[in-house]
Parts: sequence; C-alpha cells; structure tokens
Amino acid sequence: MISLHQLRCFLATLEHGSFTAAAAELGLAQPSISEQVRLLEQGLNAPLFDRVGRGLLPTEAARVLRPHAERALTAVAEASRAVASVREVLEGTIRFGVFGTARLYLGSALVADVLRAHPRVRLELIGQNSMDVLRDLRHGRLEAAMIALPIADEGLQVQPLIRDEVVYVSADPLRVRKPVTAAELAAATLVLSEASWGNEDSTRRQLARAVQSTGSTLRPRIEVEDIETALEVAALGLADTVTARGLLHLLGDRLSPQLRWAPLRPRIYDEFAIVHRQGATLSPASQAIVAIAAARMRAVVPG
Repeated sequence: MISLHQLRCFLATLEHGSFTAAAAELGLAQPSISEQVRLLEQGLNAPLFDRVGRGLLPTEAARVLRPHAERALTAVAEASRAVASVREVLEGTIRFGVFGTARLYLGSALVADVLRAHPRVRLELIGQNSMDVLRDLRHGRLEAAMIALPIADEGLQVQPLIRDEVVYVSADPLRVRKPVTAAELAAATLVLSEASWGNEDSTRRQLARAVQSTGSTLRPRIEVEDIETALEVAALGLADTVTARGLLHLLGDRLSPQLRWAPLRPRIYDEFAIVHRQGATLSPASQAIVAIAAARMRAVVPG
C-alpha cells in the first residue's frame, strides 16, 4: 500500500536528485529515504529513478507520478486545515510565503496589520527568494504566498497584484543621463543581488534575456545577497546596479545621495502575485493574510 510518507520521500528525492539531499531536507537518515522510495517502486511495480553515478535521474514513471503525489499531499493538508477551521477561526499559526525583498516592501507593517486585525494568531513569514517559496508551496509546506513573476505556473493559481519598474542605478551622473539600453547593460560593470540564486531569480532572468538579445551574456562583476549591499557598492562608485524603482523610494533617507537612476530600454518590471495551488480552498487564516498582504502591497506600490 502506498503511504503519504513514501510520497513525501519520493518528491524530496525528485526535487534534489539524491537520497542524501532528500534526507537532509526531511530530517531523516539517508537509508530511510532510499528504503521508502524502494517500497514505493515495489508498490507501483515500476522504477522511479535511474542510478547515474552518484545521482538519480527520474524515469517517465516518476514524471507521471509527480502531479498525483503533489495533489495527494495537498489534499491531506487541506483536510487537516478544514478540520482545524472548525475550531475558532484565526487562532493558531499562519505561515505565509514572501519574496526576498518583501522586508523592504512590507516589513513590520504587514506584521502589525495582521496582529492588529487578528491578535490571537501566531505569524510566520517564510522566504528569502521566490524560487524557494515556490518549492515550499508545491510541496505543501505553505498554503499561499506572495512571490515575484514569472514562474512555472503549472498546477498553480496566480493572482497578479502590482508591478514595479526595474531601473539602472549609478553614482556616475553621466551613466544615467538617458535610458540605458540592453547593449549598455551588457557592457556595464555591475553589482547584482541574489547571489545564491543567480539566474533563477526572476529579475536576473529578465536582465539576462535582454542582454542575450544583443548577443552578449549577463556577467556581473560583483554578486551579493541583498539589494542594500549592492546599492552601497554602487554608491562607492565600484559598480552600477539595477533595482526596482519603488524600492529606491521606500529606502528614502537610507539611500546614498550619490546615487541616481535611469530607466532601462526595453523596460523591465518586477511583477508580484499571490499564488496558491490550483483548486485549493484556502483556510480562513490564509484568506485573511492574503487580503491584508495584497492591500498593503497595493498601498506601497500603486498599480
């Protein structure tokens, strides 16, 4: 008989490509993961992975199984939430996924809004980058999230919220006297944030496509984790950077007076959306935080 535990082990192995990494994610021993996958293969009478060197490659059976496994785990999570909602609404823990720079767009204001409206909840805001949040959402570890687009939206319900124009930032006034083209972006000395995610990051992907259209490759001179550090490096004149125009406004007095900005040509936008699994019924608690987060985001960056 197929168990939920087997499906969790299977999905973690599929995501990471090895039993060892899957074990680390789930907090289990590696032999336990491999045994659960073996039992699942036995129950299905089909191999799910081909062993190649030290890694694992999914078979066609694994690819067919994946959406069914995800739906099964989601259904169980929804059943648990439905039973929990019979108890007093908006009491307990709300876990909501957020994109990396949500700390600048929303920060403590979102926490204050939620606790003011629902003082009995415990709040967890999860996420350092939209790609990590998306994986947690697909694996049922989150019920809903606010993340940056574009994403692979198969099996997901996407509710667009706002978009914020990405601009070129420099301490040299001559470099921002006019809109910056993709060719100029390709030739620039850049410091970019989201170093751990690189071109998985949604803004990076858009910049990379624009630069590729000129026959070049996006190669930043410096990579850092957060946009605040990138802006500090740019203020020193060591490199230029790009960021959302709304973030420059939100940083206010924290932004160096040395910095100026110009639009990109073609224009690029950071777009944000509320995302949850397609067909899922959000719990009252998640519905509440989605409404509050969306209202707060629209207030910060209208349109």
